[in-house]
Amino acid sequence: MSEERSFKGKIRREFAFVTGNFAIMLTSWFFMDFFNELPTTYYPLYIKALGGTASSIGLIQAAANLSQAFSQIPGGYLADKYGRKWLIFSMTAVAGFARVLYVFAPNWEWILLGSIITGFTMIYLPAMNALVADSVPSEKRGMAFSLINLIMSVSTTPSPLLAGFLYLRMGLIPSMRLSYGLVVIAFLGSALIRSRLTETLEDPKPVNFREIVSSYPQSLKESVTVWEKVPKTAFILFLVDVVMSFAIQMFMPIFVLYIIEDLLITEIQLSWIMASLFITMIIFAIPGGKLIDIIGKKKPIIFSYILWGIAIPLFVYGDFWRLILSMTMIGVLQVMMGSAANALTADLVPKEHRGKVNGSRGFWGMLTASIGAIMGGWIYDNVDHQLPFWLQYLFIIPIFFTVIFLVKEPDIK
Repeated sequence: MSEERSFKGKIRREFAFVTGNFAIMLTSWFFMDFFNELPTTYYPLYIKALGGTASSIGLIQAAANLSQAFSQIPGGYLADKYGRKWLIFSMTAVAGFARVLYVFAPNWEWILLGSIITGFTMIYLPAMNALVADSVPSEKRGMAFSLINLIMSVSTTPSPLLAGFLYLRMGLIPSMRLSYGLVVIAFLGSALIRSRLTETLEDPKPVNFREIVSSYPQSLKESVTVWEKVPKTAFILFLVDVVMSFAIQMFMPIFVLYIIEDLLITEIQLSWIMASLFITMIIFAIPGGKLIDIIGKKKPIIFSYILWGIAIPLFVYGDFWRLILSMTMIGVLQVMMGSAANALTADLVPKEHRGKVNGSRGFWGMLTASIGAIMGGWIYDNVDHQLPFWLQYLFIIPIFFTVIFLVKEPDIK
């Protein structure tokens, strides 16, 4: 009995940081991500059914990235001046309403418009990242970001399977319209949950929308000068993030098309392949986060790039089981890379600069991602279907050595 009490006590102590703002964010993510992932499985097929092409998919993604990019810098500035809470819950609601365009879209151009609005609502991302960093002790940040991945993975694991069921019962377009309708409801519900957040910025200024508009040039300037106020390693991580945003977006918009059109995987098999990604993230999230807190953040990032290099040929020459293996590796590297990089950035950046740093990362990352998305779609339509995947090595190899030799971890007690 004492052993059982000791075990339960250890678990309670391990997760004692899951309270307040962090618990509210985890709860809202659970509902949002389950429904938001539902239409993702067949999204490229939906665009093609509405008259689009691979280039159209790349253009939509690029437009969303650009819209998000130009919202990130003011988002970071606003988060550090006016506070985190109001941005997070209000923009979550607007993001829900924007999905209405996806529900009733008669052609792919409606999706383009919806993606632009949705991208702008991501102005709250710097505030969200800053609020999480503010609300979690430094020695628990690896675990915290892995727990975020876990909640997202738990909630999204059934989504591809449910998407496959709806596809079989209703067909592509009706099932996608229903899925996006559920996304609208989930986002509006999550906005209500997030209205219960507690502000973490000390002495936030009253919101002044006229000043917000006029402050854009100043916030743009601060997105550059803020890197002079943080350690060099934070800037190197920023450069790595920007380059990888470009690389990832070269294949992300078209990888489902490649699986269906080139590898001849069926739509139902696709749902199982996508589910394997989330199952892996569920299994690895907690031990991965604990490992990051024990061995540090740098080693998991390096290991992630090794896995990425191995996963590419498995994907390009994939059958059903090779794709499962590739997605399993991607699941592991997403947990390790995402949790470790976010935790390391939080360790390096003081609270008063976190909004601006996250805004700057988002702006430049989305800007390069837009170029990558357009380029990947164009290459797929006009040059070669495999080339966007093989080009990943041009970026993985130099970044791998950059992290090894230039990234330094701070001493965190």
